[in-house]
Amino acid sequence: MAGNSKRRGAVRKPGSKKGATVGSGGQRRKALEGRGPTPKAEDRTYHVAHKRKAEAEKKAATGRGGDRSRAGRGSTGGRGPGRGATTEVVAGRNSVLEALRAGVPATTLYIASRLEADDRTREILQIATGRGYNLLEVGKPELDRLTDGSVHQGVAVQVPPYEYADLDDLLDAAERSDTAPLFVALDGVTDPRNLGAVMRSAGAFGGHGVIVPERRAAGVTASAWKTSAGAAARVPVARVTNLARALGELKQAGCFVVGLDGEGPTAIGDVAFATDPLVVVVGSEGKGLSRLVREACDVVASIPITSAVESLNASVAGGIALYEIARLRSAATE
Repeated sequence: MAGNSKRRGAVRKPGSKKGATVGSGGQRRKALEGRGPTPKAEDRTYHVAHKRKAEAEKKAATGRGGDRSRAGRGSTGGRGPGRGATTEVVAGRNSVLEALRAGVPATTLYIASRLEADDRTREILQIATGRGYNLLEVGKPELDRLTDGSVHQGVAVQVPPYEYADLDDLLDAAERSDTAPLFVALDGVTDPRNLGAVMRSAGAFGGHGVIVPERRAAGVTASAWKTSAGAAARVPVARVTNLARALGELKQAGCFVVGLDGEGPTAIGDVAFATDPLVVVVGSEGKGLSRLVREACDVVASIPITSAVESLNASVAGGIALYEIARLRSAATE
């Protein structure tokens, strides 16, 4: 009976037209409405674009909120706020003391609980309180986190990012010193500790500044600052877009350029124009001087060593070369 009933419902009455019933178009449009217009890719939770949007929003929120875990890993500063950026942390008693002595615009001083005081920490506290810096006493785990696990000796200071100089600043610094300009350029040196050590040597042997390229090179990070033992507060660092071009500009300003290479034909102690305005270029340990930088050098010099199979660390080579230049200049004035 059920089957016959269905068949009768499907039979068209005589005289009726085959086709849609009245109002069926509206019914079909309603049936086709579905869930509305297709949402954008970034609004679909299962789409990769949504995940990318969420990650970007998270990073933006982290930047605005001050991701404290980055405090010890960026570039640290010696002359004021840099472009763009978050604050940094300088750690270690000598580094902090030198930074404060140099007038670095610090914001907060962190002191470990139950700190064993010495002359350096007493002077640090005296300077910090005199300038009205925020003083926070924290536990060792918190200091370890703030300094990214580096050796902090119970003291750290928060400072703005490092503000790089330009070549004119370096030339002006040499002019004010009333001595022949002496600069160090680093070609492909990527370890910030090597940069810090070179800055320390430059400060010790009369260097007027350090030059580093923007790409594929170390910048003045907290690690570089600490290795420099505070020299980052005294020795300006210029960051240039193209090192070979910058060397050409310094040559036009009257400087000679000496590149360091283990196979250089001239010993560094025999460089004829050591007493003239000079740029010493130190290459990376693996690749040495790049081709364009080598071509920009007036002479390629070597540091004589007793073993042909040994090589010198970039910062060690830079320190020896600066010592030799300082020695030759001193001898020339006697």
